[in-house]
Amino acid sequence: MKPSKRTFQAFIFDMDGVVVDSEPLHEQAFLEVLGEIGFGRTHGIDFPAYYGKSDLVVWRDFIARHHPAQSLEELLRRKEEKFGVLLRQEEPIFPGLLELLTRLSPRYPLALASGSRHATINAVLAMRGLRRFFRVVVSSEDVAHGKPAPDIFLRTAELLEVAPNECCVIEDSDAGVEAALAAGMTVIAITNTLPAEKLSRATSVVATYAELEQLLL
Repeated sequence: MKPSKRTFQAFIFDMDGVVVDSEPLHEQAFLEVLGEIGFGRTHGIDFPAYYGKSDLVVWRDFIARHHPAQSLEELLRRKEEKFGVLLRQEEPIFPGLLELLTRLSPRYPLALASGSRHATINAVLAMRGLRRFFRVVVSSEDVAHGKPAPDIFLRTAELLEVAPNECCVIEDSDAGVEAALAAGMTVIAITNTLPAEKLSRATSVVATYAELEQLLL
């Protein structure tokens, strides 16, 4: 089913896997920290299972399983620092994304709703002037429950002053799709991170930014 763009008053973009091809960099940053604290081979983390979820969830689960000497805040900080270095080296903005935002932003209010913390979001938005496109930026730090709960999208709609059913979300993870649906929003999933069959609950599924642009403009 194709969504009707005429009903939308705003577009909400996820960040990791939609704006930037960052999931491999997140995993690399986690692995570097895990190696440094002695869990390089024994961490037991299934990273794809956490796509769309926050670093906080990953580290809380890791701590519950392994009880490392390091605090939650230290692990969060170390991972964010390593991710920031990798991000600046790679600048992994998806091809076609900047062009889409450039065409979309003069016509609609845009928002970013990310499971990442503000430090990571700020590092991403510092690249190539990305921040200028987004009227509202919401982090998992700003809400009580992360994706797949709808909190982050409902808060974003509130800040945009747009009804949830008038928002269209762009996502790449199953947790993000579920969160958007739970918020009562239309959601278009792009297969940057997961195959189409794992995103089948989305309103529409696309493979490229050209396809996405056809739906939105």
